[in-house]
Amino acid sequence: MSFSSTREGGRGQTTPIVALVALFAVCAGVSLYATTLVDVTPTGTGNALAEPTLERVYDAVSEGAVVSPVGLSRAERVAPDGYRLAVAVTIDDGRWTNGIRPPSGTAGVDTAVRPVAVSTADGSVSWGRLRVWVWR
Repeated sequence: MSFSSTREGGRGQTTPIVALVALFAVCAGVSLYATTLVDVTPTGTGNALAEPTLERVYDAVSEGAVVSPVGLSRAERVAPDGYRLAVAVTIDDGRWTNGIRPPSGTAGVDTAVRPVAVSTADGSVSWGRLRVWVWR
C-alpha cells in the first residue's frame, strides 16, 4: 500500500501560533490561580491595621518630613476605633514611646515599622525608626 507524501508530512504538526496561544492560556490560568490563592490565604495576624495606622501616625507626628518625639502625644488621635495603639521612635542615642505596652507575644498584635528622620533636643536630625503596635 502506498501513501502520498503530502499526507505523511501533515500528520501531528501544528502551527507555531496555535502552540503559542495554548502556552499563553496555560500561563495566564496558572497566574490567575496564584494571585487568587494569595488573596484568600489568611495572613499571620489577621489584623492588617498597622500599615495604614503607621502612615496616619507619621502624618500626625511629623512636620516637614521630620518626626518630633515631642509630638508623639498626637498619635493617640489616629488610633483605629476599638483598638489600642503604642508608638515608639528609636534612634542610636535614644528611644521615645507613647501608649501602653502591647501584650506579650504576637497573637493579635499587628506591627509596622518605617525609617524616619527624627529631630533631637539639640536641633540636629538623625535617622531612626517609627514603629507602631495595634491590637484590641
